[in-house]
Amino acid sequence: MTDLEAQLRAVVRGEVGFDVTSRALTTMDASNYRRVPAGVVAPRDADDVAAVLAVCREREVPVVARGGGTSIAGQATGTGVVLDFTRHMNRLVALDPEARTAVVQPGLVLDRLQEAAAPHGLRFGPDPSTHSRCTLGGMIGNNSCGSHSVAWGTTADSVRELDVVTARGGRLRLGRDWAGAPDGLRELAEGELARLRTGFPELPRRISGYALDALLPENGADVARSFCGSEGTLGVLTEAVVRLVEAPRARALAVLAYADESAAAEAAAGLLPFGPLTVEGMAADLVPSPAALPRGGAWLFVETGGESAVEARARAEAIVRAADVVDALVVTDPAGQRALWRIREDASGTATRMPDGTEAWPGWEDCAVPPARLGAYLRDFRALMTAHGLRGTPYGHFGDGCIHVRIDFDLLTAPGVARFRRFSEELAELVVAHGGSLSGEHGDGQARAELLPRMYGAEMVGLFERVKGVWDPDDLLNPGMLVRPAPLDSGLRFSVLPREPVDVAFGYPSDGGDFAAAVRRCVGVAKCRTTSVSGPGVMCPSFRATGAEEHSTRGRARLLHEMLAGDVVTDGWRSEEVRDALDLCLSCKGCRSDCPVGVDMATYKAEFLHRHYAGRRRPAAHHALGRLPEWLRAVSRTRTAWLVNALSAVPPLAWAAKRLGGLAPEREIPRLATRTFSRWWERRRAPGASAQGDLVILWPDTFTEHLSPAVGRGAVRVLEAAGLRVALPPTLRLEKPPVGDGRTVALDPLSLLRGRGRVCCGLTYVSTGQLDRARAVMRRTLDLMEPVLETGAPVVVLEPSCAAALRTDVPELLHEDPRAARLAAKVLTLAETLERHAPGWTPPRVDRPVAGQTHCHQHAVLGDAADRRLREAALLTGELSGGCCGLAGNFGFEKGHYEVSAACAQEQLLPSVRDAPDGTVVLADGYSCRTQLEQLAGVRGRHLAEVLAEALEEDLRREGA
Repeated sequence: MTDLEAQLRAVVRGEVGFDVTSRALTTMDASNYRRVPAGVVAPRDADDVAAVLAVCREREVPVVARGGGTSIAGQATGTGVVLDFTRHMNRLVALDPEARTAVVQPGLVLDRLQEAAAPHGLRFGPDPSTHSRCTLGGMIGNNSCGSHSVAWGTTADSVRELDVVTARGGRLRLGRDWAGAPDGLRELAEGELARLRTGFPELPRRISGYALDALLPENGADVARSFCGSEGTLGVLTEAVVRLVEAPRARALAVLAYADESAAAEAAAGLLPFGPLTVEGMAADLVPSPAALPRGGAWLFVETGGESAVEARARAEAIVRAADVVDALVVTDPAGQRALWRIREDASGTATRMPDGTEAWPGWEDCAVPPARLGAYLRDFRALMTAHGLRGTPYGHFGDGCIHVRIDFDLLTAPGVARFRRFSEELAELVVAHGGSLSGEHGDGQARAELLPRMYGAEMVGLFERVKGVWDPDDLLNPGMLVRPAPLDSGLRFSVLPREPVDVAFGYPSDGGDFAAAVRRCVGVAKCRTTSVSGPGVMCPSFRATGAEEHSTRGRARLLHEMLAGDVVTDGWRSEEVRDALDLCLSCKGCRSDCPVGVDMATYKAEFLHRHYAGRRRPAAHHALGRLPEWLRAVSRTRTAWLVNALSAVPPLAWAAKRLGGLAPEREIPRLATRTFSRWWERRRAPGASAQGDLVILWPDTFTEHLSPAVGRGAVRVLEAAGLRVALPPTLRLEKPPVGDGRTVALDPLSLLRGRGRVCCGLTYVSTGQLDRARAVMRRTLDLMEPVLETGAPVVVLEPSCAAALRTDVPELLHEDPRAARLAAKVLTLAETLERHAPGWTPPRVDRPVAGQTHCHQHAVLGDAADRRLREAALLTGELSGGCCGLAGNFGFEKGHYEVSAACAQEQLLPSVRDAPDGTVVLADGYSCRTQLEQLAGVRGRHLAEVLAEALEEDLRREGA
């Protein structure tokens, strides 16, 4: 323990973390920059903050305040002590509906304030796209804005009073009329009145520099307002009184389509007289699937409000009539509006990949110009990018003239970094020429502070430095930001990563086979830190269960980044810190679809475990659960399922088996089927004459085969009722040849365990990081499937996790084998098969409500649109919940995971079942989901195939009667 750590531990009641994990998690925010802190402190209150500042002042150690860590200019990173306000100082202290104010702590997430204000018809006006994880302290520090700034302004417009601790320990209550001003500030400002009146450009999104014009007497000498946007360089915020605004009773969203972004930008300012709540713009390059949007090359999202839906729609339609558009759409349904807004909010992530997969980065994320000049500025901006050979797709707050853009800078090589600097300098000149601000929302940080003299001139920047000296004479708080800044091309986070591709097992096709590039995908926008999920979303269940950064997708990506860097995490693939962070990853694959940049932590985890345990002893659960297909195949061949069931029903034996296998003692051992699905198939009668349609291959996955054969039987019944011919994949016969035929067969004595006779997707091996064994299993499967690959028959997979493995893991692990991609292309769900190969078939009318959960792998990899249509056709009404069941294959059965597993189930799955009315069909296509329901709620969930098969039988009985 260092002396600094020991001294902090002696005076701070909150957590003090100087360990590898704590430091690695805070080396970066959502910017291009990286700084390694000495340690992290999570203060419990203002006294803790003051104690930290006293210790650090004595030792001349810098202090950086950090909220959600989503800052894009580098201001939430530092080399000294980082204050993490999200852990303890995250409360809504008070809410006064009559005064329309709230008292908040700096670590309070914006959405929590919105949820508390909503029942009173109120809301906090500014709402950045990171509203589900950004904090009020961070918003005040950066003077954040968001999409509704045309209606309700910036965060500074919503601040009333601020409680601040200064670097030298002063406790100040900042407000108007010089309230709380530190000694010397008033004298300094009153001596510079002329400069303050003339030195700031007039535009709605002027965020750059210190807001010293708020100290003018005609502006109320508002010290609190002038503190907003100071990026933690003047004092440390401990509490804030903020203003709330009345929320419209109803809203409508007009999506206006234009030929291109320039046309949309030119039109934006002309819509402001209609009084919209938002005027947001984005181009088609940022929309992976524009099917939900009106046809066009760019769009304006214009939201209107009203006392009723009719009034809100009327205002939206008036805007549509007034606008010169290619096409338009007006949406009043709240769910439809949320879906459209998600497209816009995810742009901060999707913009980090160009349409061709090239990486793009922040750095010039949010320049702002007067709205009327936006079209001209964008044309000049495009020309400047072209001159430098750069590409990017602007989007953002067109109504306020504020543009976000990620640009394909080469930040990995010296020439690329030099071009980044030249472009930055020229763009700063361009922004100033258009009367703009270098920052229009996210602050200057390190990315733009060096260029502030081009916007304000040397004398105004000198005044900024004098103001910093009044507040923080020791330069203790966030040094290198805003004044006396670090160079904009220093400390880039990519410079520490290996230059040569890392030797890995997966192919990483979207990242050029480079594991470092895959890890670079995480830019830190932290959608994975959302504390609640609604609708179909999944990511990140373990973070929502624990609230710990290391259990978020971003946290794990940061640890992997530091593992590759090697100076914080020093033991590479052997790192216990990385292993422990990945241990609670459920491999739900939710991040693969929900993360705006498609981080695939399930794959990264498998890769890490593969390397971490290479040549070392693995946990017992890896053998017990990772090799599950082998054990179940052995039981099937020896026909001892009845014996296994009997033994596992004896508590002492079950306890011993779970202890030996590294399984959670709280779990029940599932019962095995005494007759496997394949054995049933071999002995059943031939299908009826009606099954004369397309041939389909029904995949006997491990779970259907040995644990839920009723699902397979139901699927056969449904597929044949739809007129399809069903077959199972070929199998390799291992029986001895007849005696006396003159041939000698060498049988593999381990074939009973390895199960060479059956196909397998390799899922359990992948999820436990046994990638060499997974590849061997997959290759044998491809050998068996070769005859099928030559046909046009689809492969129907009933278990969503196995279907996802066949579509993604197999081709990514066997990327050199073209058969893997051919097999992946054939994989269909039951619903997709019926829709494509039996389009004229009508399912039976079940006519009942449904509850349950969309399987996380189906959501992330397969999609559920066909399933929704099939349920609708069968009159199965209602929506399935999102999230993850928490069992997630081997995860929930491993020792030490039970509490997190159960917490994940309690989030959405179990409430959806508990609240369901009588007669509801509980749907759960995944074996894990059905097991979790049975063990935690005593509820039997069923696969859609079983429900439809049962309805078919009911129809037959009715016809026979």
